[in-house]
Amino acid sequence: MGAVMKIKPFRLSLLGLSLLIPAALGAVVLFLLLYAGQAISFNGFGFLGGVNWNLGNLYSDPVMTRGVQVPSGADYGILVFVVGTLLSSGIAILMAVPLSVGAAIFLAEAVPGTIRPVLSMLVELVAVVPSVVFGLWGIAVLIPLIGTYLAPSGNGYGLLAASIVLALMITPIIATTLLDALLRVPRENRESAFALGATHFEVVTKAMLPMVRTTLVGGIVLALGRAMGETMAVVMVSGGAINILPHSVFSPVSTIASFIVTQLDSAQSDPTNMAVRSLAEIALVLFLITLAVNACAKLLSSGALNVRSRQH
Repeated sequence: MGAVMKIKPFRLSLLGLSLLIPAALGAVVLFLLLYAGQAISFNGFGFLGGVNWNLGNLYSDPVMTRGVQVPSGADYGILVFVVGTLLSSGIAILMAVPLSVGAAIFLAEAVPGTIRPVLSMLVELVAVVPSVVFGLWGIAVLIPLIGTYLAPSGNGYGLLAASIVLALMITPIIATTLLDALLRVPRENRESAFALGATHFEVVTKAMLPMVRTTLVGGIVLALGRAMGETMAVVMVSGGAINILPHSVFSPVSTIASFIVTQLDSAQSDPTNMAVRSLAEIALVLFLITLAVNACAKLLSSGALNVRSRQH
C-alpha cells in the first residue's frame, strides 16, 4: 500500500503535465471561437466562398447588419487566401518530397559513415535558418531569375516564388526525419534482400522505404504544417494578391497566415472591431485545415500499415 501511495502522486503529476498541451490548444481554440463569434454570425458560409475582402467605409457611421454593427459596405471573403495557402503548400510539398527522399537516401546509403554526421548536420542547419533570410534570398536571387527567364509578365513575385521558398524551408524537416528512420532499419533486412539477389536500388525501394513509410508520412505532415503556417518569407515573395484568384504559377497570391499579418494593422482601424474578429475567424479556418491535413495523414499511414499487415 505504501508503494502505491508513493507512485500515485507521480502518476498524477505525469497526467497533469501530459494534459497541459491539449489544454493549451483547447484554450486557444475556445478563445478563437468566442472572439470570432460575431464574425461567424455575420459572415456565414459565404465567408469561405467569397473572393472579395472589403473593410467597408471606416469613416462613416456603422450600420446594423445581421444583428451586428459593421462598417458600411463591409464584406469579408477568404477563398483567395485559402486557395493561396493550399496551392503554395501543395506545390512546395511536391517539390520538397523528392528532394528530401533523395537527400536522405544519399546520406544513409552513399555517404561514408565518417563524413555522414557532418553532412547531416549541414542539412539540419538549413532548418534553423530564420524565415526572413529565405525571404531576402528570394527577393535578391529568386525573384529576378523568375522574372527574367520564366514569368511572361516579367514579375517574379507570385505563387511559384512562394512555393520554391517554402520547399527550401521544409526540405530539411522531411530529410532529417527520414534519414533517422533509414539509419534505424535493421541491418539484417538489408543483408537478406542482398542475399536474395536484389540490387541496391531494389533494397532501398522495396526493403527499406516500406519500413519507414509511416515516418515519412509524419515528416511530410510536419513540413506541410510549417508551410501552411509560414508568414514572413511568404509575405516577402508572394506578391500579396487580394480579391483575385491565381490563374497560373506566376500569379501573385496571399496565404492565410501572411494575410493576417499584413492586414492586422488596417483591421484595427475598424471602429466596430469586426475586421479583427474576421481575422480571428480566418485563423480558426487555418487551424481546421491543419487539423484536417493531420487527420488525413493519420488515415493514410494507418491504411499503409493495414496493407502491410495483410501482405505479411
